Amino acid sequence: MVRELLKTMRPRQWTKNMFFLAALVFDAKLFDPDYLIPSIAGFLLLCLASGTVYLINDLVDLEKDKQHPVKRNRPLPSGRLQPKTAVIAAILFIVIGQPLGYLLDPGYGLILSGYLLLQILYSFLLKNIVLIDALSIAAGFVLRVGAGVALVDVERFSPWLFVCMTLLALFLAFGKRRHELVLLREDANNHRAILNEYSLSLLDQIITIVVAANIIAYALYTFSAEGLPENHLMMLTIPYVLYALFRYLYLIHVRGQGGAPEEILLGDRPFIASVFLWGASVFAIFYVL
Repeated sequence: MVRELLKTMRPRQWTKNMFFLAALVFDAKLFDPDYLIPSIAGFLLLCLASGTVYLINDLVDLEKDKQHPVKRNRPLPSGRLQPKTAVIAAILFIVIGQPLGYLLDPGYGLILSGYLLLQILYSFLLKNIVLIDALSIAAGFVLRVGAGVALVDVERFSPWLFVCMTLLALFLAFGKRRHELVLLREDANNHRAILNEYSLSLLDQIITIVVAANIIAYALYTFSAEGLPENHLMMLTIPYVLYALFRYLYLIHVRGQGGAPEEILLGDRPFIASVFLWGASVFAIFYVL
């Protein structure tokens, strides 16, 4: 039961919570224990909240997931995990995690509560409203970043990063919608009604706009953001971002992937290499050079 419960909480998707550490890294405080230790604690609580959201989401979509060619194999739709157990676990995690967030930092606790509320609203309502569904996903990423900012006395963290991460989240969200539309085809509406409001041409246009805006926003960040090293070396990281975005587009349009961004992050070697090189370059620019 514990194993199936953990699977339902989807630890592989907790990689999205790495956005939480953006303030710690980009404010050059990664090795400062006064900020590192609270950030690790905050990251763990955020992962607990994320896992709770996945439990709730799978409970809400239980009947629809039984009709999905992939999701029907999850613990709840397949019957390996009983709904009653998932409900009790979700309530327990909320009762434990939320007070701990406020004890860690009141500002962080407030954002954590806002994140949990947003995700619950998404599970019950927002995911059924065209365009708002993707914007809600992006808002969740922004709250992740904001939660990290709350635990770090930021001095060099640029608001441009909020813009970049919002656009990146929109890219992932609309890419996921496109994958679902292609995968389910005529059964798309039976599984997720909101897919009936989208078309491939619309999603392709939106994705093109979002990717272009993301590239421009990141370039402007590396050129003009305050708090960056005066040597302007951050501009050298732009090619890695370009390749990662183009690689993801390739995986969406040619390989038919994109339904689970964490699988690309953990499984596509060229994409992993570009992210690693970008991260290594950022680390070197902020902490070595």
